[in-house]
Amino acid sequence: MSVATLAAGCFWCVEAVFQNLKGVETAVSGYMGGHLENPSYKDICTGETGHAEVLKVTFDKDIISFEELLEVFFKTHNPTTLNRQGNDVGTQYRSSIFYHDMEQKLIAEGIIKKLTEENVFDDPIVTLLEPVTTFYPAEDYHQNYFNENGQNPYCAMVVKPKVEKFKKVFASRLK
Repeated sequence: MSVATLAAGCFWCVEAVFQNLKGVETAVSGYMGGHLENPSYKDICTGETGHAEVLKVTFDKDIISFEELLEVFFKTHNPTTLNRQGNDVGTQYRSSIFYHDMEQKLIAEGIIKKLTEENVFDDPIVTLLEPVTTFYPAEDYHQNYFNENGQNPYCAMVVKPKVEKFKKVFASRLK
């Protein structure tokens, strides 16, 4: 199994997308990239700990490649807004790829370069490439959040439309 750690805004949205992909074994919401040990959701929501809301994805690279994960990543969030996804604003919502090794870093750099050269987005990509640091799993109530709380107003208005769009675009890659 291989691991990817991605930040693309609210981890409820990111988890709801990636847990549906063939080849993804686990998708765990958490925090990475900050300076406070064992941060809580309340801590990171201040925007002062330096952490991003991330999803740690364990995947079978014989079924889905890191490149394919990044394709989903770039098509399911806005990588051109600095520290923001929709109404979620702050460094904890930044777009970032936390690379686990130099191969992942080089792949990510290549994809960003290609997307930029092809003018896929109207604005420059601001996705950060950051080395993996300590991963702190989010509190239990954040795990599998959309599946267990789909009627929550945020989920109904923000997560559900994103998941529905993802399922249409990536229908052939769904579990």
